[in-house]
Amino acid sequence: MVKETEIKLRVSRDTLAALREHPLLKKRNKSGWEQRELFNQYFDTPQRDLAQAKVALRLRRDADQFIQTLKTRGHSVAGLSERNEWDWFLDKAKLDLKKLDDSCWPAALAELDKKQLKPIFTTDFVRQRAEIAWGRGKSKVVIEAALDLGKVLAGDQEEEICELELELRQGEPEALLELASELAADLALMPCDISKAERGYRLFDANSYALSLPAPELHTETSLDDSVAALAWHLLGSSQRLAEQYRFNGHWRLLNDWLEQLIDLRALLSSLGQAAPRASSSELRQGLDALLHDWRPRVHAGQQDEAARKLAPAQFAAELADTRWGQFSLNTSRWLLARGWTVARNNRGNRQGAAVLGNWLPTLLGEEGRTLQLIRYQQQPEDLAEQLPRIERLLVWLRLARGVLDVAEVDRLYGELSKLSELANRAIDPESLAARQAQAHTVASLKAWRALTR
Repeated sequence: MVKETEIKLRVSRDTLAALREHPLLKKRNKSGWEQRELFNQYFDTPQRDLAQAKVALRLRRDADQFIQTLKTRGHSVAGLSERNEWDWFLDKAKLDLKKLDDSCWPAALAELDKKQLKPIFTTDFVRQRAEIAWGRGKSKVVIEAALDLGKVLAGDQEEEICELELELRQGEPEALLELASELAADLALMPCDISKAERGYRLFDANSYALSLPAPELHTETSLDDSVAALAWHLLGSSQRLAEQYRFNGHWRLLNDWLEQLIDLRALLSSLGQAAPRASSSELRQGLDALLHDWRPRVHAGQQDEAARKLAPAQFAAELADTRWGQFSLNTSRWLLARGWTVARNNRGNRQGAAVLGNWLPTLLGEEGRTLQLIRYQQQPEDLAEQLPRIERLLVWLRLARGVLDVAEVDRLYGELSKLSELANRAIDPESLAARQAQAHTVASLKAWRALTR
């Protein structure tokens, strides 16, 4: 068994060709490009038991070699993935079920009759690969760069494979993101943690692609720094999965959800005070603000206008064809991996970062809630939109961390505050103004709101 650490980057055919000739890869290419044609058959039961257990079983033909591979889902976030992998070289193109023993086979599938395993889809592609030397100070780093072009085939459904895979052979995972970020400076690279196996399952069953990532597990004793890391990784990873699925099927709801992840990430960053000095997140906030500047009005327009909704898939395709989304995603991943908000902060910031969430969060929500002054917006509802950044800061923490609060009816508070946010985003007319007044009164009268803002 080996641990596979890699990052997948979706690209266009033109970008794939440009990568082979990119000066950065040419300069550090120590092996030259090797081309191979790979034929891959994936197996599962009719009930897709392996997919449900987050396991992929593959039989690959590479020239005259047959390789049986079992992969676990492992840990995957924001395009950077780590998973366990077992490989067996076989004499013929037939699964060897005896290899799938307790040393690798998941306990959740212990009772499965392996004779039920059948071919369900294929991923056939041409791979050009090279070893790239990537120095990090005195540390030696070796990365395998693979340019893959081909197809996923499931019955009469197919999807193109066109991607760059960077797999760590030696060194630290940060090196993968560093190399990818430098390439993304002038090439459109889309970090994407959907594997070729997941693409096959998605073609086989359109509902099989899981959009949601597991919610971060936060506790009252979790430090603020650890909470920020967990929440930001979650929001970034969720935004990337939503971007991939919206690119794939163009369903309007997915674009709404993608925008919400970015709004939440921006609100999270602006809520941290001295625990994240502004200078430490300046570049990241600028990138977010640029994305929100362009996409918030488009999504709001699409809420009311079908023509705007129809334009959005082409606009999003143009976004992905530019370098902005890839650069933002990769640079944010690097910032999170390095815990960039902790760099060069003062002693007070260090104390805030070390504070436990059970103490820090009620203080933040109380300060933000009192400053919101809901009584004012019951009288002047036309001005409520000016408080959207503050409402969004309240909402991101209530959505993702309200479980650590010892406050009655906090779920209801989150729901009612979400309604107030929706009204603040709505165009002003007599009906919406009356609704803002009523909703501000509703929020202000909640037990949870009074407990937090007393």
